[in-house]
Amino acid sequence: MPGDFRRLPVPEGLAGMRVDAALAKLFGISRSVAVEMIAAEQVLIDATLPQKSDRVTPGVIIEATLPEPKRAPEPVAEMVEGMHVLYHDADVIAVDKPVGVAAHPTLGWEGPTVLGGLQAMGFTLPDAGPPERKGIVQRLDVGTSGVMVVAASMQGYSVLKRAFKERTVDKTYHAVVQGLPDPIVGTIDAPIGRHPSAGWKFAVTDDGRASVTHYKVLEAFRQASLLEVHLETGRTHQIRVHMAATGHPCVGDPMYGSDPNLAKRLGLIRQWLHAKALGFAHPRTGEYMVVESGYPEDLQHALDMLRAP
Repeated sequence: MPGDFRRLPVPEGLAGMRVDAALAKLFGISRSVAVEMIAAEQVLIDATLPQKSDRVTPGVIIEATLPEPKRAPEPVAEMVEGMHVLYHDADVIAVDKPVGVAAHPTLGWEGPTVLGGLQAMGFTLPDAGPPERKGIVQRLDVGTSGVMVVAASMQGYSVLKRAFKERTVDKTYHAVVQGLPDPIVGTIDAPIGRHPSAGWKFAVTDDGRASVTHYKVLEAFRQASLLEVHLETGRTHQIRVHMAATGHPCVGDPMYGSDPNLAKRLGLIRQWLHAKALGFAHPRTGEYMVVESGYPEDLQHALDMLRAP
């Protein structure tokens, strides 16, 4: 069903942009939704039906009927294989999230979720945030394993959500990347946005969001290096994008240019990236605490092979 009707002039900043890209920027929708709107004849530019590849000029009037936003399903209580609780009290739950598990339900995701797993374990989560994201204060990509924190109370949610927003949480990752970064201790300060030709991935772009990654080499091997990584910001795929941009993609990450032969030799079917630790002030006591996660079996096996003489 159609949603709300919008009528806006094209600003100078979108001059020369494709119609589908301009719609996405103006209305905060995905390019795919914009293309669907154009195909359904729900978009007019100066009272004329456009093609998605047409270019917009400043001052022309875009009229668009936005679709009703789709709601993600609520979590379904089901045990999640390999997920266990590292710490919990009345305000905080810290879990060791396995690879292949989403933080919460999203449209199109039918696999296991952290929230569903916690509900199956008997945890009652606060009614904070949208129903499908109860207690969620941070997320880990489906393809990344390691420590993830969920709020167990309203106070926990409020304080932890603010801590992540204000970047006072210490986020430590370990990553195995190809080659040896130079320098061996460094900072990558480069904005990240949607990839210009592949909307399902990200890239360093001039108009991206500010993104800062600190790293240091812990061990160097013949073909790869083990890094400790600290994030100032929390962009999607941030470590993967930044390391790939320096010519050192995460091992086992073909999306961002890794060598498939090396991944095959190490037995990896996903990127070597693990959320090793989270450090934060407890939301009720204010006491600083650190929760850590050990390497899962597949990452440990790959590391052992790299260390082998």
